[in-house]
Amino acid sequence: MYNISFILEYFKQLRKKISNRVFYERELHLQFLSEKATVILGPRRSGKSSLLQDFFKKNLNTTLYADLEHSAFETITHQDFFEIISLYESNFSLKVKTVLLDEIQNIKKWERLVRSLIDSGYQVVITGSSSKLISKEAATQMRGRCLTFLLLPLSFREYLKFKGITLETNISISAKTKILNELNTFIEWGGYPEVVISWEQREKILKEYFDSILYRDFIDYFNVSQPVIARFLFEYIFQNFSCELSLNKAANFVASRIGRKTKNIVYDYGEKLRETLSIFFLEKCTKGRYERKSSMRKVYICDVGLSNLLTFSKDTGKRMENTVYLELLRKTNAIPMLSVYYWKDRQQREVDFVVKERDKVVQLIQTTYATNKEEIHPREIRSLLKASNEFSSENLLVLTWDYEGSKEKDGKVIKFLPLWKWLIEEKNPFKK
Repeated sequence: MYNISFILEYFKQLRKKISNRVFYERELHLQFLSEKATVILGPRRSGKSSLLQDFFKKNLNTTLYADLEHSAFETITHQDFFEIISLYESNFSLKVKTVLLDEIQNIKKWERLVRSLIDSGYQVVITGSSSKLISKEAATQMRGRCLTFLLLPLSFREYLKFKGITLETNISISAKTKILNELNTFIEWGGYPEVVISWEQREKILKEYFDSILYRDFIDYFNVSQPVIARFLFEYIFQNFSCELSLNKAANFVASRIGRKTKNIVYDYGEKLRETLSIFFLEKCTKGRYERKSSMRKVYICDVGLSNLLTFSKDTGKRMENTVYLELLRKTNAIPMLSVYYWKDRQQREVDFVVKERDKVVQLIQTTYATNKEEIHPREIRSLLKASNEFSSENLLVLTWDYEGSKEKDGKVIKFLPLWKWLIEEKNPFKK
């Protein structure tokens, strides 16, 4: 049985705190569709709670917000929640229209609660730090009654706004220099909101996040029986982001550390790690589904700042590539039929990103740490041209550090664009 006075005190303190808090606006805004729940997924500490609380503050007299990780809700069940809504309405003399449920995975049979709330006419928004929320089981229970969005740590556009930097239509040389300096910081320390706001404590904050993801979202959530293996695998992946990931090689790495074979466990843990939304696997673009599923995948991490805990080297090229991947993921919120792959042929020619909308390749993207034309390696161009012929795509882009221009080769035009310009662009970038 839940403690009524404890829950009401939670709501009282929450409303007081929210009323006095200043929120930074995010690019993702809550959207509602009749008879569907809005689902906000994302890694821990990416800003999901703040997004909901900002909406709560703006709609204080028609909204109930509950952080289901708070101890006040530790013992509640999905059956209890309608009584809690009634208590909330009576105590604060209001009528609830929208219910915001933060970290919904903490309630057993949460799907039943959400369906019941929707059927009762409430607008419902739920968040989670686990992609279990969109697993086959959850999708079956919700019967297609979800509208799902992904919230990652800050984009570069959001990062600049958090830093108080306004982007002008015509950017001067001094403004460009400042933006490049900020981009250099961004790809080193990432975009976690708290890191940007509490800059002096960034290393301590990132260490806390890393441990929370590992232990709370992975080891504890999945009842992992071999935590030492889990940690070695976790660290291995974060050290090798923006690279093809061989779980067999990862298993050998872990085995060398603990002195015994771990292949089956590593394969199992590798798949479960994806559920934390802290790492993402990118499939190879192939003609056949079987070949795609059996090929090696590339791995990216939710925030490059976390990698600083494990490596002393700054590989700017890898960090640029990871940053591009995350931005492509963000664009799927506005372009839901967008999908992203990488491409590699038998001659080891590789294109970082093959961007498809439905079944059509709409853009091929390379990333390179080049500041002028001469620094762009010929293999980047050869790979783009080869992939262009294979996918019949004419929209070819090379993202550089600070070189802009174009080049015609074999009857095709290749566009070169500085990464910072591409990152601050808000319109659909896949139209040639």
